[in-house]
Amino acid sequence: MKREKMGPINYELIKTEAHTNARLGKIETNYGTYDTPMFMPVGTQATVKTLSPEELKEVNSGIILANTYHLWLRPGEDIVDEAGGLHKFMNWDGPILTDSGGFQVFSLSKPKWITEEGVKFKSHLDGRELLLTPEKSIEIQNKLDSDIAMSFDECIGFPHTRKYVEDSVERTLRWAKRGKKVFNNPRQSLFGIVQGGEFEDLRKHCVEELVKMDFDGYSIGGTAVGEPKDVQYKQVEYSCKYLPKDKVRYLMGVGDPIDLIENVIRGVDIFDCVAPTRLARHGHAHTKYGKINIKNAKFERDFTPIDETCDCYCCKNYTKAYIHHLIRSEETFGQRLLSIHNIRFLIRIAEDLREAIKNDSILEYREEFIKNYYDGKVPYKED
Repeated sequence: MKREKMGPINYELIKTEAHTNARLGKIETNYGTYDTPMFMPVGTQATVKTLSPEELKEVNSGIILANTYHLWLRPGEDIVDEAGGLHKFMNWDGPILTDSGGFQVFSLSKPKWITEEGVKFKSHLDGRELLLTPEKSIEIQNKLDSDIAMSFDECIGFPHTRKYVEDSVERTLRWAKRGKKVFNNPRQSLFGIVQGGEFEDLRKHCVEELVKMDFDGYSIGGTAVGEPKDVQYKQVEYSCKYLPKDKVRYLMGVGDPIDLIENVIRGVDIFDCVAPTRLARHGHAHTKYGKINIKNAKFERDFTPIDETCDCYCCKNYTKAYIHHLIRSEETFGQRLLSIHNIRFLIRIAEDLREAIKNDSILEYREEFIKNYYDGKVPYKED
């Protein structure tokens, strides 16, 4: 499994849509060049739940994610390193992005103690007391040997006082500098993470300081942590407004279909989220005309595909009635089929958005999507 080139990714901005800030671009990685906007499936434990690498390729996945926190706890970065890095360990011959572990510390670890050194917390697996620092996060990611590594930041929930957000931004910036100082894998790129809550001046300040450090790309953090959609969109706007045009922009943990569309309109290039596989495990599927729960009795004798407009393996070969039976019987194959479909659904949205940017028709695309998926009702507060 050979990388085509060694070193940081390159981003090329091809076109900005005529009526919005939506960007059509290309990311050149160690494993080839990929178009943006892009949705990236999440493989938390070095696997996208229930799916094989071959199935991920079939739905046209590009970059996929793996999780630093979870792989640090099990099996440990040294074992992945001995295996030859994440690509060999999980048999994935495409680009991999690893997150910093900051979000998992925020969401899984209670109690936790945040100090200037890092975050002290107890493992959710066995209760061991652990300390994750900016240096440790980078050291783990260097050993995992992903293509894109993330700075360690403080991920805070919503809402927070302005004073707390101010202090948190400064801490995130100090941690970013410390992490960059020890970063030493020449095959990797390192991204800085923009924090600042819902305050435009704090987002601007965070961007400006991170840009001085000259990261290979930039992530927008502190979203999808309980805030309303209109607040999320403002946070993204405030960040993209000041980010450099020649670097990739990554919105972390966002995977609701309308959020992909709205945030591409605001200038985001790449997204990730666990939602498509998580929804699948609970029997939920995206369709052109909204989300459905396949466990509902009305699908027992429905011999049509999940979505007749979809080109995925699930929709080409199986019916709602069969998948209803599998999910009700707690058969893993049903979860796999819905996972294939849901991931393909979001990747298709990204493909459609690329076409809409080319044609300068992204606002019309959004209007048509809302009409179909949400029955014409805008699913957020409009300005």
